[in-house]
Amino acid sequence: MQLLDARGRLFGKVSILDLGAVLTILAVIFGILFLPGSGGSVAQVGANKTPVEIDLIVRGLSVRDPQVVVDELMANKSTKIVIRNQPYGTIKVKSVELLERTTSVPQPDGSVKALPDPRPELYNTDMYIVLEGNAIIRDDGPVLGNSKIKIGTPVELEGKTYGFNTSAIDVRILE
Repeated sequence: MQLLDARGRLFGKVSILDLGAVLTILAVIFGILFLPGSGGSVAQVGANKTPVEIDLIVRGLSVRDPQVVVDELMANKSTKIVIRNQPYGTIKVKSVELLERTTSVPQPDGSVKALPDPRPELYNTDMYIVLEGNAIIRDDGPVLGNSKIKIGTPVELEGKTYGFNTSAIDVRILE
């Protein structure tokens, strides 16, 4: 009996192409079920999380009444954040502080002082916000969700009546 016949069948019964397709499918199923990947799970189940504090600075936020935004942030004690255009979810708001707007004023001796801005209401404000959350600490820094959080990282805050961009000015790992 021949190994392959004229039609390309193995022992006259099974097509080589069909056999190759079945073996390929079985190899893929085996690889998915039994061989773990090195990338880690998206859900990061079982990962050790460490508390972190993230300081954010908001510069020139156009708002008619900044106290309304501060009150909403503090009343809810949490806000939704987006890190580098990747939604993270809700994070705790530890504190919010309105910063006084200043302007540089040259002095007679040639030095420069930062003095309160004398201009009328400009409908913009500066804020200092401290957030608290739990991050996975890796060799290259803390990770919230799937996004690294470092000084200079763009962060978007979103609530019921606000949505604005900030940037991180400090990240403290609390151990």
